[in-house]
Amino acid sequence: MVPGDSAILSNLRRGALEFCVLAMLRDGPTYGFDIARHLTRDGILMASEGTLYPLLSRLRKAGLVDTTWQESTSGPPRRYYQLTESGAGALDSFIDTWPPFRDAVDAALTEGEHP
Repeated sequence: MVPGDSAILSNLRRGALEFCVLAMLRDGPTYGFDIARHLTRDGILMASEGTLYPLLSRLRKAGLVDTTWQESTSGPPRRYYQLTESGAGALDSFIDTWPPFRDAVDAALTEGEHP
């Protein structure tokens, strides 16, 4: 990475991370630690799990996710997150919007390149 990359990455994450979390909940309730492990595996989408729980709290307050507590065989009860109907709608809107946005950014970045 060159200097400045972390600021760029931080700004890009800010706009997309919540939708990545919503997408992870598409198939059913998911334990917060599993979400964190998945999103931090390459350090691109999320640098540490410390940013996940405030994000999940905001998504819950916005009505995009619900939570439930489930007993665990290996410790205390765990909080699971699940997509609400509003969350599914927000995710669908993002999925529809992302490809043209991504394509426009790609086009702008490559415009004027010489073969």
